[in-house]
Amino acid sequence: MGNKLELTWLGKEDEIKIEPRILIEDKEKSNCKNDFDTENMIIHGDNLLALKALEKKYSGQVKCIYIDPPYNTGSAFEHYDDNLEHSTWLSLMKPRLEILRNLLSDDGSIWISIDDDEGHYLKVLCDEVFGRNNFVATCIWQKIHSTKNDAKYLSNNHDLILLYSKKIDKLAINLLPRTEEMNSRYKNSDNDERGPWQSGDLVANEERANGYYDVISPISGKVFNVPSGKHWVYSEQNMKEMIKDNRIWFGKDGCSFPRKKRFLSEVKSGRKSNTIWLSNEVGHNQEAKREVISFNAESVFATPKPERLIERVLTLGSNEGDLVLDSFLGSGTTAAVAHKMGRKYIGIEMGDQAYTHCKVRLDKVIDGSDQGGISKSVDWQGGGAYKFYELAPSLINKDDFDEYVINKEYDADMLASAVALHEGFTYAPDSEIFWKQSKGNESSYLFVTTRHLNQSYLDSIKSTMEDGEYLIIACKSFENGLDRIYPNITIKKIPQMLLFRCEFDKDNYNLNIVNPPVYEDYEEEECDE
Repeated sequence: MGNKLELTWLGKEDEIKIEPRILIEDKEKSNCKNDFDTENMIIHGDNLLALKALEKKYSGQVKCIYIDPPYNTGSAFEHYDDNLEHSTWLSLMKPRLEILRNLLSDDGSIWISIDDDEGHYLKVLCDEVFGRNNFVATCIWQKIHSTKNDAKYLSNNHDLILLYSKKIDKLAINLLPRTEEMNSRYKNSDNDERGPWQSGDLVANEERANGYYDVISPISGKVFNVPSGKHWVYSEQNMKEMIKDNRIWFGKDGCSFPRKKRFLSEVKSGRKSNTIWLSNEVGHNQEAKREVISFNAESVFATPKPERLIERVLTLGSNEGDLVLDSFLGSGTTAAVAHKMGRKYIGIEMGDQAYTHCKVRLDKVIDGSDQGGISKSVDWQGGGAYKFYELAPSLINKDDFDEYVINKEYDADMLASAVALHEGFTYAPDSEIFWKQSKGNESSYLFVTTRHLNQSYLDSIKSTMEDGEYLIIACKSFENGLDRIYPNITIKKIPQMLLFRCEFDKDNYNLNIVNPPVYEDYEEEECDE
């Protein structure tokens, strides 16, 4: 290991060979009547398999990732002991974080909600996956706005949000909108046509050769100079020009010490975010639960996040039209907020919440009946679309004789698309030449067929190939020696060509997570003074 600093745990080196699955749209669950070409996606299925399914197409395309993984409070896993619990949780996170990093754009960011149970372990793991130099900040979210007086030690009212970049030198973090309170500091006491302004200091510490001169008020004629040991921040010539342009304020009577007029119209359009996010700004747990109750009162998700919190993340980490991803979608908050804010999104949820919460919530967003959360602040009236996907079953399973075979649920198109994904090709069937099913580069192709290949069939394909073209044929069987006839045609057998590349027929990598942690929320209960 040399000088490398990293977190180690039991099972860290165990390699997981994840099967790249194709995604199958469930058109009955999709809601895309407003936009049949929508790129918004909701995916139901194990999120590690789903991320793997997305990796090739979306590598480097996601501008902002927000995830809210299980917090591992001690109740999240079905079977654990004190030595294995942390190892199990870290093994859950590591392969997911590695794919998420691949999906991030170079100027993108990932935001991870966590608490103190695993937060510091997660920080070290993220240092390893993303690079310690790509750590940006830890944000503190006030999740509970009241105090629990019966807490054993301290009343815990915050969560952490770890922020990492893909490449810190290319990271783009936006400003937050200016507040009304900030803008209210700007007045227009002299009716300046440039609008409201506030005054700022014209004096700096230390002496400067050209920073010591007389300033004369054009109103009163009073002469001003800087105190000993200080200097004017502008040269004498610049100061005269600013006075002429009415950018220096001498008070209403012209006798006050000069100050610079800073116009509201000329200041930055926003403000830097602090790392402490108060509940009055971004919401709290009770607010989040009320938002879920509005569309599913019978099954309130255990630990939802308020829409205002996700709005803060997406405001800082993305712009309209950018792609946002949440691979622990839960009650669908990230997708709902991204939808209302004009972002494209991909949401992944492994549980039934994909049907009972995510879909239901987004349908209400689209028809405009969801007026909770940030709807009123962004004037949401409805619209937009999404497509709903299921993970395809495993491509290969075992038959009654314990032999590996192609899954019978796969039709010809599914098989061709799946093999293309395994081979790193893009499935895009040519409308004229049947064997040009999938494309690798400008001159390489993949053709998948379940027929038995003979020489006459191969000759017919060869006769339509142009010089410089290269073809891989994946088939169930072929005549002996057929794979040695043409140097620019490679023949492979399925499923044998795929067997050792990954784990097949495994649909669940959730490590037996059965009970996500539930946090009590408290009504206003302030400490006695």
